[in-house]
Amino acid sequence: MKGLFKSILLAAVMVMQSMMPADASRIKDITSVQGVRSNQLIGYGLVVGLNGTGEKNNAFSEQTFRTMLNNFGIKVSDNIKPKMKDVAPVVVHAELPPFAKPGQTIDVTVSAIGEAKSLRGGSLIQTFLKGADGQVYAVAQGSLVVSGLGTEGSDGSKVVVNTPTVGRIANGAIVERAVKSSFEYGDTVILNLHRADFSTADNVANAINDNFGKNTARAIDATSVEVYAPRDPSARVNFMSAVENLDVDMADEAAKIIVNSRTGTIVIGKDVKLHPVAITHGGLTVTVKENIEVYQPNPMADGQTAAVSDSEIKIEEKNTRMFKLESSNSLDDLVRTINQIGLAPGDLMSVLEALQQAGAIEGELVII
Repeated sequence: MKGLFKSILLAAVMVMQSMMPADASRIKDITSVQGVRSNQLIGYGLVVGLNGTGEKNNAFSEQTFRTMLNNFGIKVSDNIKPKMKDVAPVVVHAELPPFAKPGQTIDVTVSAIGEAKSLRGGSLIQTFLKGADGQVYAVAQGSLVVSGLGTEGSDGSKVVVNTPTVGRIANGAIVERAVKSSFEYGDTVILNLHRADFSTADNVANAINDNFGKNTARAIDATSVEVYAPRDPSARVNFMSAVENLDVDMADEAAKIIVNSRTGTIVIGKDVKLHPVAITHGGLTVTVKENIEVYQPNPMADGQTAAVSDSEIKIEEKNTRMFKLESSNSLDDLVRTINQIGLAPGDLMSVLEALQQAGAIEGELVII
């Protein structure tokens, strides 16, 4: 039965490849499988072996250091103040990928949280990485790779390149616990679109039904598509491999104009249209000039030399004329019309906002 199912899948893939449109997108590129995701891990540990660039002697770091020694059965007297310049407390974080199994390794990032100047040359000692449920899912340890560099002179001058207080350990954590996934349970698999769109969701469902039979998939809403899949894990993997390589026509995005108010960047979508409208945009220029004059008292008088500020304010208003914008039915027409205005990005933002309020823009104006 499994061999027959694989043969049917292979035949379906061959038919799909022969029917692939040139400008379509694969389902695997526009969706994600519900429940198949990475998980964030975090831990607290110590980096040792620093060349004098570690933490200063403070109560927080000292407590951490004493706790580490106690774990190894070493009791440090309260009268002894350990030197902490070669040790730094750090936060360790990592991403546990889906389906990661015990014994596999993942990368970790190590960041200093105290007053350490650099982690270069240090080694992270055994650190437990926990998930949101408080369980330990990985254990990290190893030598850090730090791209940053910092140096300081005796006169207080210093040079810092990149960030010397953040390092990375490739394959620095060993997975100790697997995260249960809902992928292999139930009769269906949910595909979630990266961008919610009713038309695209309907296209995904239709593409799956056209290749695997009617009622194999159905669109639940603008984001999710429910797909009936085999219960056998091996057959389900083969089925999803064929589904994710299906090509789907992406629906056109809604007409939008994106304005970045911080950088002055303006991006106009291809479906934005402009209705006929008349515009005038006047500019008021205010110039303030400070003239400093020196007041010199009479030599025989009892006075002191003083500087007096003389302010000169000038207001100039540009003689702007009203112009008419014709209707634009394409992106080229709209760009040509905007270039005729000849406004700076800041002024153009104001004009676009006014056009939207007047209902002259057929599209959404988004300011970020």
